[in-house]
Amino acid sequence: MTHIKNLITPVAMAALISMPMASHAGKPVNIDGDLGMAVSFSHGGKSHTIERNQDNDNTINPDFAKTSRPCPPFCIQPAILAPGIETIAEIEVINYVKAMADGDDSILVIDSRTPAWVTKGTIPGAVNIPWTALSPAKGADPISIGEIMEDSFGANQLEGLWDYSSVKTLVMFCNGMWCGQSPNNIKTLLKFGYPAHKIKWYRGGMQSWNVLGLSTTKP
Repeated sequence: MTHIKNLITPVAMAALISMPMASHAGKPVNIDGDLGMAVSFSHGGKSHTIERNQDNDNTINPDFAKTSRPCPPFCIQPAILAPGIETIAEIEVINYVKAMADGDDSILVIDSRTPAWVTKGTIPGAVNIPWTALSPAKGADPISIGEIMEDSFGANQLEGLWDYSSVKTLVMFCNGMWCGQSPNNIKTLLKFGYPAHKIKWYRGGMQSWNVLGLSTTKP
């Protein structure tokens, strides 16, 4: 019986090898059907653009290529972190960032990671408030925590008690579904009495943001 490979002559094989592969480079990569190709805004005196990488052959940032980080501490987070906390995804994050940039000062998008992670890239428009800055267990003192609560979040202190009636909506994220930094920030705030409906959690974090090829910025 003649093997199939013997039916392909050396000349034909060379022709097959040299044939160009079909390329999808150049096809537009929109964010979605409504936001289109990109969202541009200014925040903190700096211009930003959130868009997806337009290289159709682009692959994920190596920082987020690992699949098996040891647990603990890198344990998979639940879809619902706590009662009243809304879990959101990329489009909602982009809309919050845009609203904040458009002048809505009732919103604050927060990167909860420690600075070493943030220097590798963060979501444009986000501010860095590390989870350690709100954690007494990690050395955060009551005065510095109080300053964050008042100056960044809009809480007021009355006779030793916190008034959260005018606090901002906090959109919090970290490295992804295996990261505990934003969950720690959120759980700490809930212990302080921060209203759950004023906290939004982007569970996918930088892992999902990078998987989708979305823009990042460095401090």
